Amino acid sequence: MIQEVSVPLPAALPAVQQMLEAVVVWGREMLEDAFAPRTLWQLGAVVVAAAIGYLLSRYPRQRLMAMAEARGRIDFVLLALVSVLRILWPVFTALILLGVTALFEAWGLGSRTLHIAISLLVAWVAVQVATASMKRGFISRTVAFSLWAFAALYILGWLRPLGEALESVSIQFGTAEVTLLRLLTSLALAVFALWLGWLVGNLAQSQMRSSPNLPPSVGGLLGQTLKGVAIIIAFVVALNLVGVNLGALTFFSGALGVGIGFGLQSIFSNFISGVILLMEKTLKVGDFIELQGGLSGLVKEINFRSTVLTTNDNIDIIVPNEAFIKNQLINWTHMDAKRRIHVPFGVAYGTPKELVQKAGLEAAAALPWTFDDKGERSPQVWLVRFGEFRLDFELIVWLTDEAVLRPQKVMADYVWQVHSALERHSIHVPHPQRDLHLKTPDVLSVRIEKGELG
Repeated sequence: MIQEVSVPLPAALPAVQQMLEAVVVWGREMLEDAFAPRTLWQLGAVVVAAAIGYLLSRYPRQRLMAMAEARGRIDFVLLALVSVLRILWPVFTALILLGVTALFEAWGLGSRTLHIAISLLVAWVAVQVATASMKRGFISRTVAFSLWAFAALYILGWLRPLGEALESVSIQFGTAEVTLLRLLTSLALAVFALWLGWLVGNLAQSQMRSSPNLPPSVGGLLGQTLKGVAIIIAFVVALNLVGVNLGALTFFSGALGVGIGFGLQSIFSNFISGVILLMEKTLKVGDFIELQGGLSGLVKEINFRSTVLTTNDNIDIIVPNEAFIKNQLINWTHMDAKRRIHVPFGVAYGTPKELVQKAGLEAAAALPWTFDDKGERSPQVWLVRFGEFRLDFELIVWLTDEAVLRPQKVMADYVWQVHSALERHSIHVPHPQRDLHLKTPDVLSVRIEKGELG
């Protein structure tokens, strides 16, 4: 807890004044040299080198983009390609400026501006390589700009005066006195530790997922576990760098853990369910499954808490892992992807059974979904029951691996083909009907009572 904060600004004034004087001196020199012929020549050389570097980087950039798109998965090689794509233009520009600098020094035109430009470009290249694994957005841009600004201060000679100014400003936390420079340095190192842990976790996760020796589901879960461990270690290191006493947080963390534990029972249950599924290998990435409620789809990802299913309508559904343990699960592709379906249909009484069988086999042969090994897994037509108004048949078909992943489409195709085959052979499909017969006597007697007339 912060008991007292004191910031002795008067002690910082000499350092701040020194920094401002350095800025004024540098600005005066820049103004004096701004319209000098050698400065104009150097600025022109920088602009021309940037234009030539852009033109030279276009072709290799297109080739590298094609290689990155053809990679097909996120791994270390893809991250390296992305890093190279970001630095092609500044690298070509810096190489051209190196040659131009040598010529300017040989001709006595000066090279101060050229050296500054090259140093800034090299710093920008280093920053882009360091932040290549970060997702493009506000955070990555902020980190990149901060690192490059730090390097620019060093290149321009402003870093030392700024450091002395920050060192002279102190903040007192109770009995401890911390300078502003140390506080900012600790925060920067903590952020770097978190970023490094996140980077190592992402690299480990990508390598595990793309490993040919591990199933995709096991590799994904191991990768996520390694990423979580790396981030936790980085968080602990960051707290130490900031100066937080972890021993003082033992009681608080224990109480917080108990409180959170009651609220995270469902998440923990889903995590354990996912581990059980992976260990038993009853579910893996690429399986086509059907849940008890009728939901079916292709397993895309198995994560800590949930599994991602993609239906045949290309809809991603997030299912908690606990649902696969507590409820019945149908895995259509667990051991063998070959599956058999029954296509029911009916014909009118009196239709030759051999003709019905011929029509059904023609319908099966007309579709690419049919698997026929000319043996036990050949298409068949079964007479299954005598209905009230029709003979009930079933077309028994074994499906190909591709057909198993599209059950509704496949069933619709077989019903369509069966109906077309029955029409070609003029086989009547009866409709439900009822015949009503009224029996009347030959002579109808009528008796009229007098009381009813009066």
